[in-house]
This record gives sequence, structure tokens and C-alpha cells, in this order.
Amino acid sequence: MRERLEIINQRIAAACQRAGRDFFEVTLVAVSKTVEPALIRQAIEAGVRVLGENRVQEAATKIPQLENAAAENNVAWHLIGHLQSNKARRAVELFSAIQSVDSVKLAARLDAIAGELGKRLPVFLEINLGEEDSKAGISQSEVLSLCEQVSKLHHLELKGLMAVPPFLDDPEQVRPFFRRLRQLRDEARRAGIVGEQFKELSMGMSNDFEVAIEEGATYVRIGTALFGSRS
Repeated sequence: MRERLEIINQRIAAACQRAGRDFFEVTLVAVSKTVEPALIRQAIEAGVRVLGENRVQEAATKIPQLENAAAENNVAWHLIGHLQSNKARRAVELFSAIQSVDSVKLAARLDAIAGELGKRLPVFLEINLGEEDSKAGISQSEVLSLCEQVSKLHHLELKGLMAVPPFLDDPEQVRPFFRRLRQLRDEARRAGIVGEQFKELSMGMSNDFEVAIEEGATYVRIGTALFGSRS
């Protein structure tokens, strides 16, 4: 685990160097869906500080088992999978941030729950860059409108944008999607409809994270390269 994490960090550092960026601008999100708690514990001990889960129900069984290790190492849990409104309360209770907000309705629900629980919840808007029917997320044309509406909610902190571009064998073919997400973020900032904290780009996975970093990723979601292949 330590060796794998070291190799990933070296690749992140090299990509940052190529892009003239600082290594500390990029946060590794270790995608732990379907991974056993014992293996996640190894990742925490090796130095992982942000874990990404796709399903609220699965996370609800694992997070309590790793509560002590997470607390001792200041580990944050992010929800990176699609969130249904009926699981919103549990998600707000479990996660430090939600990267998959894709509607005003969901944002309003999260805001209300966060208010009830007395917390300010960091969120990302999920964009469906490839307009794929199989993937969640809003269309590019909806980004500015949703940014403006979510920014007005008192208990949510709109941090940035997230995307899962089409999977392509050649990472270079994914580069235009990463570039487009960066442009959408910059458009929202120029429009003056988001706060200063709106700067994050969560994009790039095991097969293409280096290209994502070259295009401005601040969070990369890596599972297979760290935990191995899953069925």
C-alpha cells in the first residue's frame, strides 16, 4: 500500500511539475468503494487523508468501523457518487463534503439538513461533460444558473465542480473534457456569482489523472491504482 501510494504521489508531483504547479495544490481522493475496511485502514496508515465513497449505504457500514483511525489521522470522507434525496440526511451526517450535487432540489434539501445539524457543508456541482445518459450530472448549459442558486444557500459552501468524463483508453483524448471543466469554473468566477472559495476541480481517475492535473485538477479520484482492480 505504501509503495503504491508513493508511486501515485510521484506521478502527481511529476504532472504538477510539467504544469508549473505546486504538488500541494492537488488532493488525492482514495476511492474506496467495495474495498474492505481492513484495506482502507492500511491506506490511512500509509498516508491517505481523503477517502471517496460512491454509495451512502455502503459508507454507513464502513465509516463507523474506521472512526478511530480516521479521527487520529484527520481523515475526511467525500461522497463522490450520485445522491438520491431520500438519502440526503444520512449523507450529511456521514460525509465531510458531497461532490455530486446535480439539482437545485437536492442542494436545497442538503442545505436544510445541514442547517438542522448546525454544520456548513462543502459541496461540488457534478457536470455531465460527455452528456452520457448513463451518468449523473447537469449539462454545461445549466452550470452558471445552478452555481448562482447554490451560492445563495446559507449552509452549503460551494467549492467547485466535479466531472466523470467519458472513459477513453488514450488519456489525451480526455484532455478536452478536463479543459472544459476548468473553463466552466473560470466562467462562473468571472460572472461574479460564486464566492472566493469556488476554485476546486475534482476530475481525473487512475487512467487519466496526470492529464487532469495538467489541465488544473485540484482533486483526483484514484481507486484502482491504489487498491487494485475490482469486479
